[in-house]
Amino acid sequence: MANTPLPAYVQTQKTGSAVVTAAAGSIGTDTPTNLVALGEAAGVNGALITKITAMPRATVTASSLLLFTTKDNGATYSLIDSELMAAYTLAATTAIPETTFGNISPSTPLRLEAGERLYVGSQVLLAAGIAFRSEGANF
Repeated sequence: MANTPLPAYVQTQKTGSAVVTAAAGSIGTDTPTNLVALGEAAGVNGALITKITAMPRATVTASSLLLFTTKDNGATYSLIDSELMAAYTLAATTAIPETTFGNISPSTPLRLEAGERLYVGSQVLLAAGIAFRSEGANF
């Protein structure tokens, strides 16, 4: 899209979801394995992501959660954030804890350029999966 002197305003709300079951591998490279796309790519004018959370779907040990971005449709990835999900024993009498990526919030959103896409992973395998959710908006 051509540049314009007018300010860009949010055009559509954007949410994404993903379930990670396999442990991510080769995270020290540009081609990690076992990542899952978190929603769709940013729109033609880019996007702001204001919240990313994760919840285990079963008993889980402490797990390193990973957030990657790709600008070339998954040919290469860049690690941009990580959080620690605490150990939790699933029980009908307890709330399932939500892990929030603390560097991303409405006051400090993650900016994505047009076509950029987020991928998530966990360094610990959980067969039942870890459910991720993102919230934000396209311009």
